[in-house]
Formats: sequence, C-alpha cells, structure tokens
Amino acid sequence: WHMASHAAALGIASAAYMYARRHAANETYSFGTGKVGDLAGFASALILALIALMMGWESIQRLLNPVSIAYDEALIVAAVGLLVNIVSAVLLGDEHHDHDHAHDHEHDHGGHHRDHDFRAVYVHVIADAVTSVMAIVALAAGRFYQVGWLDPVMGLVGGAVILQWASTLMRTTSHILLDAEPAPGLAEKVRGVIEADRDNRVADLHVWRLGPGHLAAMLTVVSHHPQPPAHYKALLGGIAELSHVTVEVECCGDHPPAHPAAAHSGHGR
Repeated sequence: WHMASHAAALGIASAAYMYARRHAANETYSFGTGKVGDLAGFASALILALIALMMGWESIQRLLNPVSIAYDEALIVAAVGLLVNIVSAVLLGDEHHDHDHAHDHEHDHGGHHRDHDFRAVYVHVIADAVTSVMAIVALAAGRFYQVGWLDPVMGLVGGAVILQWASTLMRTTSHILLDAEPAPGLAEKVRGVIEADRDNRVADLHVWRLGPGHLAAMLTVVSHHPQPPAHYKALLGGIAELSHVTVEVECCGDHPPAHPAAAHSGHGR
C-alpha cells in the first residue's frame, strides 16, 4: 500500500503538469493554471496522511496481536524498495537543484517560487526511502536477534514522520489555494513603495500567489494629486514577481483628479 501511494503521487503530479500545460491559454482560468500544481500537492499530502494513519493502525494491531513474519522475503522487498527510492531521489534531487539554480537571479519572498507539485513528489520519495530504511533495520533485528516487536514500532515511527511531512505540505499548499499572503511583510513592502511617492495612501491592498514565481496585487490608492494607474504600476516594477497588478485611484477630499485616466482601474502588466 505504501509503495502504491508513491505511484499514485507520481501519477497525480504528471497529470497536473499535463493539465496545466494543456490549459495554459484557456481563458476560463482568469489567472492561468499556476495553482494546479499546488492542488496536486495538496492531494498528494492527503494521500501521504492517509497512508501514515494506515501504517499507524496496522502497527498498533501488530503490537497487540503479533504475527509471524517471513523475514527473508520481507528484507528482499524492502531492499528493492529502498534501491528504487534512492534512484528516484537522486534524479529528482538533480532536477530540484537545476530548478533552484534557474531562479538564483530572482528575489524570493518566502518561497513563492516553489513548485509544490514537484515538492510533493520529492517529499513522497524521501518518505518512502526513510520508511524503507526503518523497515530493513526492524526486519534485520527481528531476523537475527528475534526482536519481533521492533517491526511495528518502526512502523509507528515511520508513520509519524510521514504524517509530519504531509501536514507541512498540506498547510503550505492550502495557504496558497486560499490566497493567503505569499510572505510576511510582502504586502507592507508594496504599501511602502506606493506611499513613499508623493502623498499617496493605500486604502485597500491584496497580494496573492498565482503560480510559481508569479504574484498578483490589487490596490486602491488615495491621493490629493492622483496619477494614472500606469504611474503606480511603474513604482512596483522593482518587485519582479508581480505579474498582474490592478490599481484603482481615488482623489482625496475635494481635489479633482489631475488626470482623467486616474479615475479608472488599470489591469495587467
């Protein structure tokens, strides 16, 4: 069951990549398909959590009601599983290094460049490798030292480790799916850039993640001397990850807008 969950995670990731690529230009998705990977990562985290709970339940049953174990056959299966996971982890690790290196020249605000679909697969493979090692140690101890209770104990430990990784991935991806602020202080940075110019005041501000390396911002600027929306977008040009900016400009008090265009919203960049 555990190794089957690994195959399921790879399948979910592959399907997500293909779907996102196929529908990248689909206008049905207002902000693109950048969050498909996060949705897949969340699904993989749920599978990880379910498998961890199953491992824990089975281990408790084995502690309460010990059963005979075919140690030789089980050791072979665990060793093959570990070999597969090591190869997979090395391949994914190289890909992950190349992915990070490609973004070294860009600023990272709290990790919104991370591809959580890719991360879900990588974490799943590492989880598989860790539990394979635990299984080999426990099975070897039972085979040569007659410590049969170590096998279910290792199952509990492995389940706890997997559950922790799954909860972290679930928490991270759910924040993105619910449009939580990408990083602490990022909204304040946007606010500071706008309010440092003239007498601007940001009355309303929302910043969220569209996909790996892409953010969106929607803000309302109030000023005695309002400028066209393009002026405020230019001020935010230093934040490279902002791919879509919507600006609404309002005149403060009784002062009329300095530019007719300042009374309208600006969309996109």
